[in-house]
Amino acid sequence: MTSRKINAIVRNSLQFGVFLSLMATECACVAAAETGPAPVRPVESSVSVTVDDITDGLSSPWALAFLPDGRFLVTERTGRLRVIDAKGVKSAPLSGLPHLAVGGQGGLLDVATDAQFDRNRRIFFCFSEPDGRDGDVNGTALASAVLPPGEQALQDVRVIFRQQPKVASRLHFGCRIAQAKDGSIFLTLGERFERKEDAQKLDNHLGKVVHVMPDGAPASGNPFVGRSGGLPEIWSWGHRNSQGVVIGPDGRLWMHEHGPQGGDEINVPQAGRNHGWPVVTFGENYGGGKIGEGLTQKAGMEPPLHYWVPSIAPSGMAFLTSDRYGPAWKGSLFIGSLKFARLHRLELKDGRVVRDEFLLARLGQRIRDVRQGPDGWLYVLTDGPQGRLLRLRPAGS
Repeated sequence: MTSRKINAIVRNSLQFGVFLSLMATECACVAAAETGPAPVRPVESSVSVTVDDITDGLSSPWALAFLPDGRFLVTERTGRLRVIDAKGVKSAPLSGLPHLAVGGQGGLLDVATDAQFDRNRRIFFCFSEPDGRDGDVNGTALASAVLPPGEQALQDVRVIFRQQPKVASRLHFGCRIAQAKDGSIFLTLGERFERKEDAQKLDNHLGKVVHVMPDGAPASGNPFVGRSGGLPEIWSWGHRNSQGVVIGPDGRLWMHEHGPQGGDEINVPQAGRNHGWPVVTFGENYGGGKIGEGLTQKAGMEPPLHYWVPSIAPSGMAFLTSDRYGPAWKGSLFIGSLKFARLHRLELKDGRVVRDEFLLARLGQRIRDVRQGPDGWLYVLTDGPQGRLLRLRPAGS
């Protein structure tokens, strides 16, 4: 073979190699655009914790809040609100709750104490409210009430927000509460499963985060206050079903939401932002098949900060800001998993999830809620007809 032919072969090979390299780069860019940042895979934590049983025998507990004297407020989805003391003694169910639509995923759900509780003894709670006396047609509602000394009956109960429209469904209520420093309240609202397309429409509350004042009036910073185009309570939209929300140490609202089959997400919703459901998702229909346009990203729709495939079925959400567990855990985000019956610890760096590890897997119980208490410890509610309230401590502490 002549040197001219050899040079031609080499030149052609190099050109073909460059072509393949460019094609690979282009494909990688397209793939990155379609899939977003690669998820961090969960691994089991090497850290051991001591689990303290505070109480058990709770009927499908859903949420807990803390009273200034060290006691707990706990909701049971079946329609009971209890006070539990530090020794685990449960009060009788408090009277005065409004009529609830109990069934499916509905009932008495989240609870929070007002930031001014020491002064006003006011609490907020979220529940599924029937349309009249018909529990089959219902909607997410937010109420406030006064918890008087003695805690036998709620007083001055006011329903301050009602999701519109009410829907014939017992699924996807959302119903998590976060109170901002100014006293305003963020509330997550599910799209009720059968009405997922409404999450993209701004004339309803389905699949939205709403932002209201303690009396239920729309908060002044909402995108549709004083102008047309959407309901004034709406903060963000394009959500599926969020059962975890918290104001982060950075002052921003953080939330997670259930995906369908795959595609659970963590988002940091901002005013006027569209989070895409059901147009874009990292999940698929139950049993397979694309949802919406079969895309994971689209212009004008916010990508998630983090996502899970397969789903973990997240519930409850808390930032750890105390020093109780050492510097490695401080600043971490904790999220319960219903599907895998464990607690996830997410390590964050520059606003990104860089590590996802889980613990309590050997407990074998679904985690419904997780909160940091005023004492700096993490507290967990387990799901089910014999739910438990637990405190977590570093092993040996």
